[in-house]
Amino acid sequence: MAKTSDVAASAAVPSGADIERAAAFAREPLLLDGEGPEALAPGTARRRALDAALSELDAGAEHPSLQWRRDFSLLLGLERFLAEEPPKLRDGAELSPHQVDALSGTLAELMTQQQAGGGQELAEAGNGAEPGDGADSADAPAIAEVAPTAEVGEAGELAEDGLADELAEDGEVDEDEELALDEEPQDWEEKPADEDEEVVEEAPEDPGAERRFWFEHATGAGKTVAAVGFIEATRTGGVLILTHRRNLVDQFIGEISDRGYKERLRPPLLDGRDDPDGPVTVETYQWFVRNHKKISDAYSIVICDEAHTALGEKTSACIRDWTGPVYIGMTATGALIARHVADLFPTQTSRFDLAQAARRGVISPLRCLRIPPGPGVRTIAKVPLRKGEVDQDFDQEELAALLDQEPFNVAIADLYRSRFRKVPGVVYTAGVKHAKNVAKAFRNAGINAQAVSGETPKRELAEILAGFERGTVDVLCNAMLLAEGWNSPRATICMHLAPTASRRVYQQRVGRVTRRAPGKEAGLVLDFVHPATTHDETIVTLHSLLDRDVYRGGAIVVGPVRRGRGRKVRVERRIVPVSDSEERRMEVLEREIWRIAVENLDYPEQHAWAALAGARVNTQGWRRARAMLQNDRGKELRRRFLLTCVQRNRNSQLRLKALGEIADLGDPDAFDDAIDIVGTWSREDKRAGTKTLLQALVDKRIGRRDQAQAWVWRLASYTRELHEEYAVQRWPETKRLLGLLVNSSGRAHGRNARRLVHAARKQDRRLAVALLAAAVSHTPEGEEVLRGARMRMARKPSAVARELLRNFPKGGKRRRKRKRGGGQGEGENGATQAAANGEQQNGEAAEADGGKTTPQRRKRPRKRRKPAASKDGGPVAGGGEDGVAASDAGEVDLSGAESNAVAAGGDDEQVAPVVDALGDS
Repeated sequence: MAKTSDVAASAAVPSGADIERAAAFAREPLLLDGEGPEALAPGTARRRALDAALSELDAGAEHPSLQWRRDFSLLLGLERFLAEEPPKLRDGAELSPHQVDALSGTLAELMTQQQAGGGQELAEAGNGAEPGDGADSADAPAIAEVAPTAEVGEAGELAEDGLADELAEDGEVDEDEELALDEEPQDWEEKPADEDEEVVEEAPEDPGAERRFWFEHATGAGKTVAAVGFIEATRTGGVLILTHRRNLVDQFIGEISDRGYKERLRPPLLDGRDDPDGPVTVETYQWFVRNHKKISDAYSIVICDEAHTALGEKTSACIRDWTGPVYIGMTATGALIARHVADLFPTQTSRFDLAQAARRGVISPLRCLRIPPGPGVRTIAKVPLRKGEVDQDFDQEELAALLDQEPFNVAIADLYRSRFRKVPGVVYTAGVKHAKNVAKAFRNAGINAQAVSGETPKRELAEILAGFERGTVDVLCNAMLLAEGWNSPRATICMHLAPTASRRVYQQRVGRVTRRAPGKEAGLVLDFVHPATTHDETIVTLHSLLDRDVYRGGAIVVGPVRRGRGRKVRVERRIVPVSDSEERRMEVLEREIWRIAVENLDYPEQHAWAALAGARVNTQGWRRARAMLQNDRGKELRRRFLLTCVQRNRNSQLRLKALGEIADLGDPDAFDDAIDIVGTWSREDKRAGTKTLLQALVDKRIGRRDQAQAWVWRLASYTRELHEEYAVQRWPETKRLLGLLVNSSGRAHGRNARRLVHAARKQDRRLAVALLAAAVSHTPEGEEVLRGARMRMARKPSAVARELLRNFPKGGKRRRKRKRGGGQGEGENGATQAAANGEQQNGEAAEADGGKTTPQRRKRPRKRRKPAASKDGGPVAGGGEDGVAASDAGEVDLSGAESNAVAAGGDDEQVAPVVDALGDS
């Protein structure tokens, strides 16, 4: 057990002299502003750092040991750096909140490890280095605290062993079933495994995994600045920065120098060389793989830029083999390959993705324009996929063979010149040869374009990239060289001439145009896909990457919308749903119904849109809805739209308008469906709809003659009361005949039907049509009699429809006349009454003369606007257009006198008998 004096000494508050001495030794303050010695409580990370520093000072050390730097240099430096408000680099640059999150997340993880008491054991040795003496003294209290637990464990094991002996003596434990002390019994029987069943091996031990962290920041959000923040945080520990390309090494060195840390840059430290002044080295992953056995332990921090490129087998093995330093991975595409990144960097400290960065204005907004590829490029879906170390992508050789065609390259160059002129951009092609051919086509079109690749000499590459920054080069064509790491705020257009199936590659490409610059309104992404391409397609698009529901050409996809500020592309008005979820697509159709590009929808969705539009269209939007259906060559969508409008729209005027347009279609099936729908309407609407459809049958021929005959009588049945009213007023005998027909049954019902048909045969066409329309039969025999008579009457369906229309009230002009004065109504009533009184006398005269009557002129009490004339130039008996008088309410008044006048040769045509003799009558 530890001595009481030692425990009391370690728990005592340290003196100010010791704190100052340790702070000077560590080059980091152990107390922050406003804190006192009591802040260094036993067990805290800073108290551990203090005790370890004092131990090394007592041992005569001039500089902190390698172990102390690894354990405490970054931790204390992050506390000091983040205590500033706001944190600033040497050049005065302030860290953004998401950059502070990356540093503070790492600090929280380091403090957790130290306070858990495992900080000294996590990084005992690397590449043959021995830990310092201070580590042992810091670990002593922790070991002393663990000892009692070990004793309890041993006692527990002894107790279990004693119980096992007792059971063995009782015979309850078989000798064959005795288990080893560290083996756990199995309480179930395992089924035999299948031969082809895959066995998952146990994950290998990874001793340094707790010291490997990573954060995800969108491209253009300042990952390099965050890396410089780690350099500022550690003053004694070395920093090794790894990246995947040599040109990015130069870029990193330039950034570090510009930020004020040039004096800390060092060549690689190898073979145990030490530097306690916080050296900073930038190298590639290839160099790291070749020299990882020789790298000095002076590097306490390793920053892995584009951490997803470190997931290869060789690189990840070298990282796992060197367990000493703290690893910090940086990537912009971690969420896309999170499972793979987490295998190597288990702990994520911060996340600031593309959408968050654009919303906060850290990077430029992104617009998108989809360009349908030509017929020869549409077979890109047939290009096979090749699996890489992290994800899979199209086979580049076959993709190049498909895309690298001179007509296609020339068309792309003409498109760029006509649409974007000299807007700077980056074109991603399928291979180096394709990049050179595209650049040549661009130059032939008058665009300053250059092709770059890994084969380009270093000096020439630097000149081309510098020319792009100066503005002498407007377009850079490349395969993958500029997909990662290269940064140019001037780049505005990202053209995916060679599509990709890798979300990681796509996001890295897009990241080249996300950096903000003066005069740059937004980055523009060009996807060579059909506008209706959905998220479940193999080709990755900006909308599938960000999981957007709709596409609108040229519109902002992510980021704030700033109107009228240097927009480089025209924004389309109509949208297309692109989500692969059926529910989300239908939500878009319902929410944005009047902005949908109907021609780009799937066939079932086009019908769904037509149904929604028909139900929701209003008077102001009628022409717009018609215009959206202009590409409907088969007229199926228009039919669906009109029928839905007739069935579900709440505007009665639009329903009637839709009926008229259904008639204009000339589609018999649609017309038949419309008649069925009209039959479900209310009484007044049904009359108006029937009138519209009858007028359509009068104006044009729709369907076959037998269909038109059936339609006429179906429509007549909808307004039977109108025709019955006319027939009763014209011929009082109608009421008796209809009563006999309705009140009879059996054979008598059939005889009465024949009697009504014979009576109708003797009348003029208008009255005969009204009689047949008013008749209702309820036996098969009577129905057959009426059907035969109706079909013979409707040999010319348009004529029957015209006669039925004449029975409808004409209310508009009559009502306006009635409002002009009240004196005329009395005269009209008097005339109507006189006509009614003369009905019986005229009927008797007709019987005496064998059914022939002579028209009698009546004196009208008021002057008519348009007096009708007979064929001989004289006035027509009964006056009016049809030989009838109109009442005040717009109803047609059909008196017996006018009936007799018509029978005697008025203006109504005489009709031939339409029903043959039917037996007993």
